[in-house]
Amino acid sequence: MTTSVEAARPVEAAPFSAKERWVLLIASAWLVIGLQLDAYAHATTPELETFWTPWHGVLYSGIAASGFTLLWIMRSRLPGIPTYRSVLALPNALRLPLAGMAFLLVGGGVDTLWHNIWGIEQDMEIFVSPSHEFIILGMALVAMGPTLMLATGPEKRLSVGGAFLVGISTLFAALPVHIYSLHASAIGFRHLGSGDIDPVPIFSPDAQLIHGYVFSTILLLVPFIVIGRRWPLPFGLASVLVAVIAVLMHLMFDSRDDWWPALTLAAAAFALEIVLRLVTPLVKVGANGRWILFGLVAPPAAWGAVLLVGQIQEGSTGYNIHMLTGLLTLTALTGVGTVLVARSVQRLPE
Repeated sequence: MTTSVEAARPVEAAPFSAKERWVLLIASAWLVIGLQLDAYAHATTPELETFWTPWHGVLYSGIAASGFTLLWIMRSRLPGIPTYRSVLALPNALRLPLAGMAFLLVGGGVDTLWHNIWGIEQDMEIFVSPSHEFIILGMALVAMGPTLMLATGPEKRLSVGGAFLVGISTLFAALPVHIYSLHASAIGFRHLGSGDIDPVPIFSPDAQLIHGYVFSTILLLVPFIVIGRRWPLPFGLASVLVAVIAVLMHLMFDSRDDWWPALTLAAAAFALEIVLRLVTPLVKVGANGRWILFGLVAPPAAWGAVLLVGQIQEGSTGYNIHMLTGLLTLTALTGVGTVLVARSVQRLPE
């Protein structure tokens, strides 16, 4: 027995063209760059008290560009008079960006009213405001569209152009979440503990920062673990995704402070990828075993490099031996858990 939705699905969906993928990539880049500009403006000019700023202009014109692009891509995949059933029959590579556009439209409309009625959010309010949550979710779903569209093709490996498209699409899907979760992230934030109190109390900035390492580990690993389920990862793609996000987060929020944390994390990502690519073929385990090894080794090695450079630069990591070793162990366990979950999620049938 089939449901009405299953009956409505086409036997074979029209393939997505390279032009459609690249145009959506440009539109989603426009959208996310608008968020970056707006976040940077609020971080450096806290006295902004109006909705009508150039940065909002870039952001909301990016929403419009993405919406019209999705309508253009849908034009040949829907009947002359679209119905609820025909929209549900679209492939997942289109349905997810369309859901993202719905979140953007709702969030953008609510955000306009919100600012005019209750004013501009400050500090933690920015990360909790309902309209901002919808906007960030919508951005991530729209920006991942080009990668989803490419994934519907038969290619077993990514070409140079495909790797570039997937890398940029993934970057613009992950970056808004990194920006939005700044309050719970070790990226673009203080990497070292204060070391002022021993033992460290439970409710303290040091204890909160432990969660930042865990959250950042998950958020950095998930994108290229998921990509690795569909294609073999081209050399440098994972490192670039970590390095660019680390540098951009520092540039946007901590550019007046020392650059060594972001640059150390970026350099560690490249060094780790080289070492792991040389070592893992020598380990006689399957693909899942190699990914688990990666999750176990990469996070504590990367964060350990940051803490080591912090010890050299600052004279102390700010953590005692209990917290330092426990933190690195926790990131290793987090890496393994992230690998197991991300590689175990099953693909839904069309």
